[in-house]
Amino acid sequence: MRERRLMNQINVVPYIDVMLVLLVIFMVTAPMIQTGSVELPSVGKASQTPAEPLNVVVKADGSVALRDAAQDPVPMPLETVVAQLLQMQQDNPARAVLIAGDRDARYDAVLKVMDALQRAGIDKIGLLVQRGEREPTTRR
Repeated sequence: MRERRLMNQINVVPYIDVMLVLLVIFMVTAPMIQTGSVELPSVGKASQTPAEPLNVVVKADGSVALRDAAQDPVPMPLETVVAQLLQMQQDNPARAVLIAGDRDARYDAVLKVMDALQRAGIDKIGLLVQRGEREPTTRR
């Protein structure tokens, strides 16, 4: 008798048949799929443009000033600045207040101004920064 040898080949024809059937199914069903649509808001529906923010300046010596768009900052006590800000915000309570701290101002002075504004009920408070790269200074 003859010895039987094992076949070590794989028949891939059935796999190709299955792949072609799946390809035809996907090609037929792909145009039937509905795509989702997103309704974006239009610009014309905006109620109003945001108001110009109010600026509070904290100088290097710790003094506080209120900067108006037309004038230079005038130093005044913190309580006076808060009272004027509250008066300016009566028309538009959502108007933001930006604190511009001098580079050499103490962190504590900026925090005191922020705390006084929050205690007065002003909600929108931000910090004003300057863009651009500067060399870091070392202090001893």
